[in-house]
Amino acid sequence: MSLTCQVQISLNNLSKDRANTVKKALDPDNVNFPKGLSLSVENIDNKLVFNFENEDDMKKLISTVDEVLAHIQVALKVIE
Repeated sequence: MSLTCQVQISLNNLSKDRANTVKKALDPDNVNFPKGLSLSVENIDNKLVFNFENEDDMKKLISTVDEVLAHIQVALKVIE
């Protein structure tokens, strides 16, 4: 049996410029994901929405979400 988990994280109340800057800052890290793990990032209204999906290895998913959130935090501090 294969287990698939999806996690969605929204950063609310971001200007379009800030959302685009954060998204661009993360682009270099969003390549060569391990098999079964994916991330998509969307600008929706005044939100930046992160959609994670993983099959089977939940530890890998948790680690990836943690890493992406840390990178987001750094990007937001840099653009303040």
